Amino acid sequence: MSKQNLLTPYTNNISLKNRIVMAPMTRSRAANEGNVPTDDLHGLYYEQRASAGLIITEGSQVSEKAVGYINTPGIYSEAQVEGWKKVTKRVHDKGGKIFIQLWHVGRMSHPDFHNGELPLSASALNPNAKSYTPEGFKDTVTPKGMSIEEIKTTVKDFQNAAANAVKAGFDGVEIHSSNGYLFHQFFNGSSNKRTDEYGGNMENKTRFFFEVLEAVKEVIPQEKIGVRFNPSLHGLFGMTMDKDTIPTFEYLISKLNDYALAYVHLSEPFSDVSDVPFAVTEIAKHFRPLYKGTLMINTAFDQEKGNKIIEEGLADLVAYGKLYISNPDLVERFENNVELAEWDEETFYTTGAKGYTDYPKAVAQKV
Repeated sequence: MSKQNLLTPYTNNISLKNRIVMAPMTRSRAANEGNVPTDDLHGLYYEQRASAGLIITEGSQVSEKAVGYINTPGIYSEAQVEGWKKVTKRVHDKGGKIFIQLWHVGRMSHPDFHNGELPLSASALNPNAKSYTPEGFKDTVTPKGMSIEEIKTTVKDFQNAAANAVKAGFDGVEIHSSNGYLFHQFFNGSSNKRTDEYGGNMENKTRFFFEVLEAVKEVIPQEKIGVRFNPSLHGLFGMTMDKDTIPTFEYLISKLNDYALAYVHLSEPFSDVSDVPFAVTEIAKHFRPLYKGTLMINTAFDQEKGNKIIEEGLADLVAYGKLYISNPDLVERFENNVELAEWDEETFYTTGAKGYTDYPKAVAQKV
């Protein structure tokens, strides 16, 4: 390829050396008391991938109540902040930039994580999914519909987590508002049956999200805040689309034009939704006209498709997930058109270095 759009610098609120982003991916390596990121695992893992224009970390819970998967790191304790400091230093020493993804899974959790107490959600509706607990996969339960006080507490949790991210040296934060987790549970009619100011119409269903965004930008400049959405998620993570789903995301994403965010991060459909009457099959194409800021797109992109979608003007940045697991030098491989390594799915969520920090970099060569 003579010119690769992916390899060009990008500046618009956020300034990046290239347009290749390492997507946030749960890897379950914080297997210690306190769920603290470690220098030898997390530090090395992200350092190896620092040639990305931007790294977005795995989802990191904003409180103990936010957790829903084993061995995932947090950003609410002093020990976690100290652990993340080592990670950000490694990335910065290699000339990279790194955002942390702020996460609350809501009802996609299990009482095993909460001393027997119910996980929280918009409404008391079971997603009828599976939660990966310390004792293996278990069926999800009917969650507790959040009280107004619990919503306000969670807003504060996100604000505190963002403040901790600043202390830890992150270049910014991404609010995880996607993939069937807590914010998505408020957006979606199948999971939100509230009759108060957090349910019913689009303004109410997105109110919690905007309260968090306002709280977060009190402690970190909005130019350092990204947000992530998955508008056409259907049949996964307990989400079912209806006639109001896409209009709600249209309202939400259009309203974000009132902010000077680092980016809006959208996912193309995770599954075939061509037969779902309420779904949008091409997310970037649909939402690009609605959002005037930096648009990041994700899900199943390769080198060719990534360059093409930027060339077509449908996205500014492309986030790569699984390719970054097995190709720590993905930027250099794209630059030199080097063959990509295959990932080992068996080690996606295991502990230790195997399948995490032991993927070798390629010897740069033209092929």
